[in-house]
This record gives sequence, C-alpha cells and structure tokens, in this order.
Amino acid sequence: MSQTSDHPSAGPRSGPDSLTLIAFAVLVCLGGSNAVAVRFSNLELPPFWGAAIRFIATAVIFWAILLGRRIGIPAGRALIGSLLYGVLAIGVSYAFLYWSLLSIQAGLAMIILALGPLLTMLFAAAHRLERFKWRALTGALTALAGITLAVGPEIGVSVPMLPLLGLLAGAASLAEGAVVFKLFPKTDPLATNAIATSTGAAILILVSLLAKESWFLPSAASTWAAFTYLVLIGSVVLFYLYLFVLSRWTATGTSYAFLLFPVATVIIAALLSGEVVTPRFVVGGLVVLLGVWIGALRQPSAPPEEPEPMPQITAELTTPPRPGCA
Repeated sequence: MSQTSDHPSAGPRSGPDSLTLIAFAVLVCLGGSNAVAVRFSNLELPPFWGAAIRFIATAVIFWAILLGRRIGIPAGRALIGSLLYGVLAIGVSYAFLYWSLLSIQAGLAMIILALGPLLTMLFAAAHRLERFKWRALTGALTALAGITLAVGPEIGVSVPMLPLLGLLAGAASLAEGAVVFKLFPKTDPLATNAIATSTGAAILILVSLLAKESWFLPSAASTWAAFTYLVLIGSVVLFYLYLFVLSRWTATGTSYAFLLFPVATVIIAALLSGEVVTPRFVVGGLVVLLGVWIGALRQPSAPPEEPEPMPQITAELTTPPRPGCA
C-alpha cells in the first residue's frame, strides 16, 4: 500500500470523496448487523469453531472470485502485509471477539470496540503513519461518550474481567491490523482478503483444536441463516468494503466505522424485531455522529493564501533610475 497519503511527510490532503463515503455508510450498516448474526451463531456452535468455518467458507469464495477474474497474488512485501493483516485483523481479533461475546453483553462489547479509532490513531502515530491530531482525539472521545449515553443502561452491573480484557485485545488487534495494511505496498482488496481470510481461518482452527472444541455443522435453521449471512454479507461484502475504504482513506478515518456500528445495530434491531428506540438512544446517536464529524469528516479550513507580489510594480520601485532620465 502506498504510504504517501498517510505518512507524516505528506502534504495536505482532501477528505474522502463521495464514493468512499457511500462505501463507508454501507460498511457501517453491514457491520452493525453482524453482531446479531454472531449471537445466533454462538447459540449453537462453539465460538472458535464457528468463527473458523465462517472464514473457511469466506476464503473459498474469495479465492473463487480471484481465480475467476484472474487477479494476481501479491508477492514480496505485499504478500507479507496481507499475511500480517490476516493474522491480526481476522485470526487474533475474531478469536478474542467470538469468545468474549459468550459472556459480555452486546452493549458493552460495542462500547469496547468503539475504542477502535482511539487505538488506531495511537498505533498509526506510533508507526509514524499519521500525525497525531488533537481533533481526532476529541472526536473519538465525543463519539465514545455518545455511545455510552445511548447504550449505557444496557450494561450489566458485574462484568467478567477476562472476557473484558479479551474484547480490549480484539479491538487492539483490529486497530493494529488496519495500520499494518497501510504500511505495506498496495494490493487488490480481493487478493488481500483471500490471503487474509485463509490465514485467519488457519489460526482459528488451531485455537479451536487447543480449546478441544467439538466440530460439527449447524442443525438449526436460524443458525444456518446467521451463518450464511455472516459468510456472504458479513464477511465477503463487508471485508471488501472495509479494505476499499481503507485504501482510499486514512486508517483513523476508516476506523470511525466502529463508533457507528452500535448505532446501526440498535436501528437494525428495531426494524427487524420491533425494539423501541428510546429518546436517550436518539440523543446518544446524535452525539456519536457529532464525534465522527469532528474527528474524521470535518476538514480544517485552509489558511488564506498570501497575495502574490506584482512583478512590474516591484521592479519599478526597486530598480534605481538610469542616468540621464528624468
């Protein structure tokens, strides 16, 4: 991936274009619906095994598309970047997330994942990929406060410590994966996803073996529906859109999708199951949108340009008169 756009030495850049923003909006809607599907999957399947077969099926689809379109496989540093992205953003992160969601409420899980922009910003600055911006920090903290306001009442009084730390580790791994993707040469999103999902699935299979989980296919129709959605929409389409946006925007800007996922989750749940959207959630959602605008979408106004000097007048004022001239 080319580093010129996000590297501190790069010059001023404009915000995301309209196509990137449309892809970002669809990304938020799909990501918000994934939480509901994962909960259905975890009701029947062991967590690591459920995540593993999800990404095995996803990898098969990506490789089929890759071969059908005759897209080349990255090599050298680009291949290393795709492998590292798969280890961090899929293998490690989803192992922690699937396991933690067995005992952590969805509202709290979304708040922890909403730390993604903060972690991404810190990691990107540590890697010297992006400049540290107080505006981005202010926006992330504002949006995080909005999420707490919107879903705060859903948080349980007692929270198990190990799953909570697992969620933090999963959010950190996702953030580092996004930064690593930007550090390596640019690759086709389909090729990167084919390699990354294969790598992630291999790690999840290994973790499932170490956890001594039972391996079986779903039997309930609801589990099959959730699994099919997670593979086709929640993985193939979602991951392609994520890398599409990430390749056209900064790592920090793209990570703001995680702040909007909880908002999308509640809206989708209200539409599908008739859940009531409270005024508290509406206010919190507006605060989240304000934070995203401050930290990721608002562009600082450019300073006024200095007027260029008028060469002819300057020459007349600075050139001494020639002898013999009045």
